[in-house]
Amino acid sequence: MNDYQGWKFTGAGKPMEYGLFSLPALQDDEILVENVAAGINPVDWKFIKDNPLNWPEGQVPGVDGAGKVVATGEAATQMMNQRVAYHQSLKLPGSFATHTIVKANRAVTVPAAMPMTVAASLPCPLSTALLAFSKVPNVAHKDVLVVGMGAVSKWITQFLHEQGAHVSVLSSSFSEEDKAVFGVDKLIHNQSAIAAKYFAIFDTKGEDNARQLVPHLRANGHIVCIQGRINTPVDPQFTRAISYHEVALGPLHQYGDKHDWQVLMAMNAQRFNDIVTDKLAMEKPGVFPASELPQALAHSETSRQKTVIEWRRYD
Repeated sequence: MNDYQGWKFTGAGKPMEYGLFSLPALQDDEILVENVAAGINPVDWKFIKDNPLNWPEGQVPGVDGAGKVVATGEAATQMMNQRVAYHQSLKLPGSFATHTIVKANRAVTVPAAMPMTVAASLPCPLSTALLAFSKVPNVAHKDVLVVGMGAVSKWITQFLHEQGAHVSVLSSSFSEEDKAVFGVDKLIHNQSAIAAKYFAIFDTKGEDNARQLVPHLRANGHIVCIQGRINTPVDPQFTRAISYHEVALGPLHQYGDKHDWQVLMAMNAQRFNDIVTDKLAMEKPGVFPASELPQALAHSETSRQKTVIEWRRYD
């Protein structure tokens, strides 16, 4: 196989185009995945619109995908024919194509009982949630606030609930019916209604919002920023001793080592199993044919539903 098909970037804010691509030779530590589905994340349509990494024309976007391993490098032969899901670097050809070359240690085996469309929706939000959750120690019996209820937050609330935290959520869209499903104890619809002090706060809105939340932390508390970071501490030194955390999955491709990826993929594998055994709840993604990627990107941007594209059905 020398060529594959996919969607290509044509310039910031310009329509995507479908085309043919040449397949390079695999490195020893790489696998070739024949994609069944690709997940759409906010980072995808944001980068297609604004091109902050100066992508060249012809770049294949897409960071999340799932499919079957159809070729391997010399050091990854054990993965041949496996069903896998993966997270791809934004700097490399991505998942909005029939095939994607991925580092073998950045893929996780998909359980037989999990549909590939579900698997493709998981890597970015689930991995981000796992990294965020790992920042804060010993949450049992502690009051914790999660701000915003997108895909990442819904995983974090369940991880917190598992560990015995008292979970509050600040969200204008989250419903009372959702509380039990996602392990939430208290629902707050407006930031002005926050009355408690928290051991930790997970913020998904950005630096300005996170800074406004810091006063609601207890002494020695934790603020975890999932969008952006707080560049300068809110409190003077030697006062409340707040711990400031940032979460970034994408840079792990550049700065993470083999051990970092081994640990993250092992955590993903456990959570994939938790999903198929109903220990964790998730909402079904909206599925579009791969031929309708532009419509799928618009759906991802304007709706609250996780969105995937499907290349073909795979048994």
